[in-house]
Amino acid sequence: MTDTPPAQPNDPQGAGWGQQPGQPGPQQPGWGQQQPGQGQQPGYGAPQAPQQMRPEDEKLWATLVHVGGILLSFVAPLVGYLVLKDRGPFVREHTRVALNFQLTMLIAYLVGGATSWLGIGVLITLAAGIVVIVFGIIAALAANRGEYYKYPLTIEFIKA
Repeated sequence: MTDTPPAQPNDPQGAGWGQQPGQPGPQQPGWGQQQPGQGQQPGYGAPQAPQQMRPEDEKLWATLVHVGGILLSFVAPLVGYLVLKDRGPFVREHTRVALNFQLTMLIAYLVGGATSWLGIGVLITLAAGIVVIVFGIIAALAANRGEYYKYPLTIEFIKA
């Protein structure tokens, strides 16, 4: 068995599968070296720093993270924080604050669920749901105006 791929049929220059004619094969000198005039392939090279967003884009994403927190609990702020935290200080702060708030409310939901057999848990869960909607809307409006917002009743899991 050989290590070189077979030549393609009707290939007069003997290029292997997936090779352009005239390029060296794996057993030929120059294999793996960039040919003159060839650009670097997309997706290769040193990782680039994330590009900073424009202020209006930061406001949009911050608003969407707060609205997503109302609809999807902690998932939207978590994804937003992981993806957008290096894209600008405004969106980083809003995603951090939203994630901290949604994690705090997740704890409230768990406590409410655990104590629901006492009857008080139903009230805790209902109160947490109302707090998420009201403060989520207030935070989304503040983000849309370009203002920073800090949720009340929040445990700081992720520090600034």
